[in-house]
Amino acid sequence: MVGKFIVFEGGEKSGKSTQIKLLADYLQKQGKSVLLTREPGGTGSVIAEKIREIILDKSHKEMEARTELLLFLAARAQHVAEVVSPALEQGKIVLCDRFDGSTFAYQGAARQLDLAEIKNINNWAKQDLEPDLVIYLDISPEEAADRLRGEKHDRLDNERKEFHQAVRAGYLEQAEENKNWVKMSAIGSIEDIFEQIKEEVNKIAGS
Repeated sequence: MVGKFIVFEGGEKSGKSTQIKLLADYLQKQGKSVLLTREPGGTGSVIAEKIREIILDKSHKEMEARTELLLFLAARAQHVAEVVSPALEQGKIVLCDRFDGSTFAYQGAARQLDLAEIKNINNWAKQDLEPDLVIYLDISPEEAADRLRGEKHDRLDNERKEFHQAVRAGYLEQAEENKNWVKMSAIGSIEDIFEQIKEEVNKIAGS
């Protein structure tokens, strides 16, 4: 059996975590076997989770862009090999909060590292794995900033507004170029957004 790989992408405070949990509950109630995971890191992967801690640590202000990229890719290599691929081979639906779309937006568009080089090493790290569906929840940096008030920020949250604008531009470009991407506004009620998500997911993982 081969499962389905569904990824949620979006900028900070786009509501990904809320919507992916709702989708996991929805699919499980249909009797489907679901694995909920995330990047950087990964469900059940000690190594990938330790790399996550290094990446997001606010005290690591001197981290070089290439170092950041390689840490993300190292975590992804472990995550895919240890968590994602085995689950797909078991026929599970894997729901992942961020995947390589984030890498192309954050390290490519925002950090301005060479996108062709990123894609080459990323393909190697992820063993050429491609999502069946990417749900991109679009939100502007201004709207995200309103949602972040009073919350703890990680190292990437603390980047300048211009950085997050570049991230969004990188996401929007991918949404235009990739047929497996579906763009949705992150502004609206949780229920209305989830209805849109269910419609798209049912096309590839419906009963």
